[in-house]
Amino acid sequence: MLTNYPKVGIVYLSYHSESYWDDVVSALQKMTYPKDKVELIVVDNPHPEFGSSVAYIKERIMPLSGHDLPRITLLPQTSNTGYAGGNNAGIAKALELECAYICLHNDDGFMDAACLEKLVQAAEADKSIGALQALILLHPETNKVNSAGNRYHYLGFGGTQDYGLPLEQLHVAKVQKISYASFACVLLHRDIIRTVGILDNDLFMYHEDLEYSLRLKLAGYRVAMASEAIFYHKYQFSRSTLKFYFMERNRYAVLLMYYRYPTLLLLLPMSIVMEIGLWIFFLMQGWGVERARVYGYWLAPKHWKLWLAKRQGIQKLRKLTDHQLLADAVSTVQFGEKQINSPLIRYIANPLLAGYWWVVSKIIFW
Repeated sequence: MLTNYPKVGIVYLSYHSESYWDDVVSALQKMTYPKDKVELIVVDNPHPEFGSSVAYIKERIMPLSGHDLPRITLLPQTSNTGYAGGNNAGIAKALELECAYICLHNDDGFMDAACLEKLVQAAEADKSIGALQALILLHPETNKVNSAGNRYHYLGFGGTQDYGLPLEQLHVAKVQKISYASFACVLLHRDIIRTVGILDNDLFMYHEDLEYSLRLKLAGYRVAMASEAIFYHKYQFSRSTLKFYFMERNRYAVLLMYYRYPTLLLLLPMSIVMEIGLWIFFLMQGWGVERARVYGYWLAPKHWKLWLAKRQGIQKLRKLTDHQLLADAVSTVQFGEKQINSPLIRYIANPLLAGYWWVVSKIIFW
């Protein structure tokens, strides 16, 4: 049990979030963590179609500040700064307000009453944890797992752990080591943020949680999930050209920043095979132009210069070998969403990926 309650900043990134606020407010009203020890920092990114939510927040949410809810700070953004940029604005404010912990809170989810207290309790007990994720359940199917931690593939793909698993079949420790954290609900410590930095603004959206988790691990911190801290996520799988563009663009960026050059060279043959498969997938979806956009981005010298400069900073944090960093990587691509788990992936791509990794994982000793 906590005897001392450190100050926590909850960063809520609003993005046309009017339909989610009722559940968020109700959850925060019920939370067991003392409200006078919490700062609620609402960052509003304007939606390209629906515009800003600031008027709604000022009218409906701000009057609750310091009464039914913790004290609220509203940070309207003049343009959409993405997931990374929006959360970074909130993190900067939380640090300014001298919060010991920062909790990133997805707009389309809400906390169980004891969620924040359980997260802080677990984090206080183990200061080696750099990122502590809540156990994320689906909503309204609250008996099913959305994420019990995420897993990453050695070629940089990310996915949820135990997606759709009935909760009674989930067997994990109170604090469970995970490959990387879902940032739908994650607790970060201010001192560690000051050591490894904030989220990478240039990722904009997708792979920010994978990149940050790898950064923490490279610097020697643990990444974990607190199974008694429950967060409900109104998750809806979406397919869009923009989503897959950023996922692929950012996947390359993560690989370039984190792996040593011999590792990248060793993985190159399978990366080429995967590229062929991805081209087939994108063309079948009618997204050939978007796939070409990814290549267009990486053909620009200024982008190579940007990410190679970031690579230098990342590598200075290194306390792990690639062998250690890749110890948690999986060998096959496994998406929780059935919509994109095609026979091409199951019967052709995955056997090739697994066989190749069986060989190269035994070679990577650096």
